[in-house]
Amino acid sequence: MFMAATAALLVTIALALARAFAGPSVYDRVLAVNSIGTKTVLLIAALGFLAGRPDFLDISLLYALINFVGTIAVLRFIRQSRAQEGN
Repeated sequence: MFMAATAALLVTIALALARAFAGPSVYDRVLAVNSIGTKTVLLIAALGFLAGRPDFLDISLLYALINFVGTIAVLRFIRQSRAQEGN
């Protein structure tokens, strides 16, 4: 069951990666990269369960926090650069 979930996560990561490259706007690309990060957190947790390593859950939570902070930082950077271009 977890092997099927892991395979499905890999497929959805590949689809989100395609969306990140083909996104018509910057916000679509940022959303796709954030989605890839979220799916990676789930993938790390599932692989940790399959390997019998519960400490992978801590690693996946840390990666989730880094993903969140990184997304906020990129969006603020884009907002600042767009505001400077307008002036």
